[in-house]
Amino acid sequence: MSTTSEAPAAFRHAASRPGPLHSLREAVDDITSRQRLVRYLVAADIRRKGADTLLGNLWWIMDPLLQMGVYVVFVSLILSVKTPDYPLFVLSAILPWKWFTSSVSDAAGSVISQEKLIKQIQFPKLVLPVAATTAGVVGFLFGLIPLAGIMLLYQHRISASLVFIPAIALVQFLFTLGTALFVSAINVFFRDLGNVLRHLLRLWFYLSPALYSMSTLDASSTFQHNPVLRTLAHANPFAILFESYRAVIYGKPDGSPHAPDLQSLVLLLVASILLVALGAIVFKRLEPSYAKVL
Repeated sequence: MSTTSEAPAAFRHAASRPGPLHSLREAVDDITSRQRLVRYLVAADIRRKGADTLLGNLWWIMDPLLQMGVYVVFVSLILSVKTPDYPLFVLSAILPWKWFTSSVSDAAGSVISQEKLIKQIQFPKLVLPVAATTAGVVGFLFGLIPLAGIMLLYQHRISASLVFIPAIALVQFLFTLGTALFVSAINVFFRDLGNVLRHLLRLWFYLSPALYSMSTLDASSTFQHNPVLRTLAHANPFAILFESYRAVIYGKPDGSPHAPDLQSLVLLLVASILLVALGAIVFKRLEPSYAKVL
């Protein structure tokens, strides 16, 4: 199939590429008009992940618990860092991070994994990373099961602040979707991105306040004498997300959970919406070349 046939008829014979707003409108139409296809791809992805392992979907519950156990042993026993109720402290960061990494990693290969289908059938390729990102929500929901179990062990941490979790999760979903659109489009042309991505995500995790809190960083001499570094750390999207989840699930070491920093969340929400729009535009601009490159 030629790259020309891949382009929508509305601008196949245009003298120039479509503008950003045209690409964005087309991206919205691709998703709204293919909702059944997105639901089918999401269901197929969930079934595939459950069938790929012996324990199936049970791994969605066991995996965050196993990760939590590793970090509890490493930080609490080996490094001897004493944080009250540390299993709950670290699990409140593991769950959203696992959701993000699995969604972005699946989205990175969502287009290239459908090489034969893309060359044979003309359909909006945007549904592929969108479906991969949406399927990740299911894993996050399963992860709330072990979170509920751990919270029963620390009942003094249970509060009405938990109602903020859906709002925080919505912000994370939009940020994840925007990131997924970029990596899925770029990975078609640079296949090494999938290998590099694993290392970048691992580095991102350790640079984010997952195993420690932002207050710990702020109290360090490095941050006190380097305001630029401190500003960059606070601007990290996952510094905002981790601290938000932790505020409503864990609270402070010596205090009860509380509402998240709504100002930071709103700023991240606006940035995530812009990221989704920009990612959709980039994806649609590159889409006509997918069949040729693949």
